[in-house]
Amino acid sequence: MKHYVYPTISEQKTMKKSIKVLIVVLLLINGLGAIFGGLNLIIHPDGSSMQMSLDWLEPSPFRNYLIPGILLLAFNGIFSLFVLIRLFLKHKHNEILVIAQGLILTFWIAIQMIMLKAVVGIQIFYAAVGLLLILFGWLLHRFTNKQQG
Repeated sequence: MKHYVYPTISEQKTMKKSIKVLIVVLLLINGLGAIFGGLNLIIHPDGSSMQMSLDWLEPSPFRNYLIPGILLLAFNGIFSLFVLIRLFLKHKHNEILVIAQGLILTFWIAIQMIMLKAVVGIQIFYAAVGLLLILFGWLLHRFTNKQQG
């Protein structure tokens, strides 16, 4: 019978720090990408600045990219940066916000794929970012609770 050796407190702190670094990178990728994309879609709701055709919106309820741009900016851009700032300020329960951002991003991509009836590489990339945020948020939660308890 194998016995599992739990990481020491020092090893747990190192893992927690590594997870936080990965979360920061993922939040920056999502946040900055969403701010760039959201602002572009708000300024150019015809999608021309990002080589996006209005025809892509035919299966959706939208006639241009203005509302999707506003939603992208708010929920994936601004919220990601909000979570990032809270991480740097070391507020409590940030792991829940990281998980929430991962869920928001994952659902955003899933809804996009369903509404547009298409899957492109960038959607797969951002779906992976969302799933990793969920995973790392959960791991951060576990390490935070183990160190407190």
